[in-house]
Amino acid sequence: MMKSFFSAAALLLGLVAPSAVLAAPSLPGVPREVTRDLLRPVEERQSSCHTAANRACWAPGFDINTDYEVSTPNTGVTRTYTLTLTEVDNWLGPDGVVKEKVMLVNGDIFGPTITANWGDWIQVNVINNLRTNGTSIHWHGLHQKGTNMHDGANGVTECPIPPKGGSRIYRFRAQQYGTSWYHSHFSAQYGNGVVGTIVVNGPASLPYDIDLGVFPITDYYHKPADVLVEETMNGGPPPSDTVLFKGHGKNPQTGAGNFANVTLTPGKRHRLRIINTSTHDHFQLKLQNHTMTIIAADMVPVQAQTVDSLFLAVGQRYDVTIDANKSVGNYWFNATFGGGLACGASLNPHPAAVFRYQGAPNTLPTNIGTPAADANCMDLNNLTPVVSRSVPTSGFTPRPNNTLPVSLTLGGTPLFVWKVNGSSINVDWDKPIVDYVIAQNTSYPPQANVITVNSVNQWTYWLIENDPTGPFSIPHPMHLHGHDFLVVGRSPDQQAGVPQTRYRFNPATDMALLKSSNPVRRDVAMLPANGWLLIAFKSDNPGAWLFHCHIAWHVSGGLSVQYLERPNDLRNGFSQADKNQHNNNCNAWRAYWPTNPYPKIDSGLKVKKWVGEHPDWYIKN
Repeated sequence: MMKSFFSAAALLLGLVAPSAVLAAPSLPGVPREVTRDLLRPVEERQSSCHTAANRACWAPGFDINTDYEVSTPNTGVTRTYTLTLTEVDNWLGPDGVVKEKVMLVNGDIFGPTITANWGDWIQVNVINNLRTNGTSIHWHGLHQKGTNMHDGANGVTECPIPPKGGSRIYRFRAQQYGTSWYHSHFSAQYGNGVVGTIVVNGPASLPYDIDLGVFPITDYYHKPADVLVEETMNGGPPPSDTVLFKGHGKNPQTGAGNFANVTLTPGKRHRLRIINTSTHDHFQLKLQNHTMTIIAADMVPVQAQTVDSLFLAVGQRYDVTIDANKSVGNYWFNATFGGGLACGASLNPHPAAVFRYQGAPNTLPTNIGTPAADANCMDLNNLTPVVSRSVPTSGFTPRPNNTLPVSLTLGGTPLFVWKVNGSSINVDWDKPIVDYVIAQNTSYPPQANVITVNSVNQWTYWLIENDPTGPFSIPHPMHLHGHDFLVVGRSPDQQAGVPQTRYRFNPATDMALLKSSNPVRRDVAMLPANGWLLIAFKSDNPGAWLFHCHIAWHVSGGLSVQYLERPNDLRNGFSQADKNQHNNNCNAWRAYWPTNPYPKIDSGLKVKKWVGEHPDWYIKN
């Protein structure tokens, strides 16, 4: 699979002859005709206006200034993929350590990259060949307008896909463009290997010569994620064993494994699509002796902004350009941890990849370089989206019905329970919230943490306060399904990991901190420790949408709500085909679940009990 992946990358970068494209084999899970089309240069697939000198243009009538919320190309193309989930015992990991069990997508620790063009439809057949775990696949950052049942959040938009051959088809439109990823929202699959990347080709805010493709970075643990969840219910998060860059990592103790290598062409500008697919770790990234220029944050194009280093929260993505204008040689790409280790740590003291100029010797870099600046677990708050949005700050008044306090309850069983508005989410796999919507039943279970939004095409404001009365506080990467949100404001920045001032929103002083004109817009933003975050989204996408911390241990522990946006419009918008598939899948799941030998012990959203055969890996009732 990896060989096919790198062959595809070579074709995408124009490193082989066009005749090789026509002869190229299909990528795993991708039909040959789709592979051929995707591997053609973008310029051949779109208007000739999209060139290295003018990436802002895409096709007649569509460019970087087009608002994709309003207008999307109608390509008439459907990209079809198949993702098959399997379990493997005694799997040799990329750092040379054997793991007792992993869960893979199409046989790899990273599933295939789903690639499409702006405006295409994407159709994915997910086959669950796991032994006892269900699954659901979430397409992170994609808005799913009109396709809420395809968002992939079990217990919310669907029942899990049952194991032992269960399957379902997800179908949605690439209304947006940019870089993202997909992952399981069930079981320990997210942390155990059920993850992959997404590229939707489209315009960009800066010219570049070469697209280097996706560059996922993730924490990596030798223990199963399920075991780690159980440990974090009663203790602090463990450090990762190492960090993988594009699936590669060097074991600092044994020397096993390999550094990921990225080739830069001297004199050229390169686009790199960086994705944090971790369960817990946030990274500070630095390419030694180079700068990076941000052109997109999550899937929102931004005005070019050059930085020396970059903080990347769990779930976030940055598209950056890198100019290969330094001496031909080899350079470290380092990941470090800041904020007093409040948002990540690793047993690998120096996680890194190698960026190698074409023509440089095949050796490791000799210049260690300098560490990235400490971002104190906070993301950039000064990016400027290309397509502007403005929201009146005068429309916000803090009230109990728009304030979401995050809290950590201590001292019970388990020891740590995360809550929003005093409630820890616990979804029902057998009866997702869309079932209530279809039945016009508004008696939602209290533990579903449903927040109903009935307004139509109106800005809704949400103030999240981080443990305003608790004994301590840590930062959280907050992710919203179904929308990009505007980061209207946040509490003052302060050093993480040390005694801090506790900030609660005070209208008398904090309204001046809010930004109404074109603030940062994205789908994951950091909630400061001991502070607050004010976001806004427009109620223009009927659906059941999770809003949760993207640290797997925290959402597993209950840190989530779900916005039920315009339920009447949602119900009226369901197609009969979607309802039929939904009912068939739920019936299959309900038939399977009573036979499952392992109890549900957490929120049901991220990590469930491990399904291995080791007697210590599950809790008996």
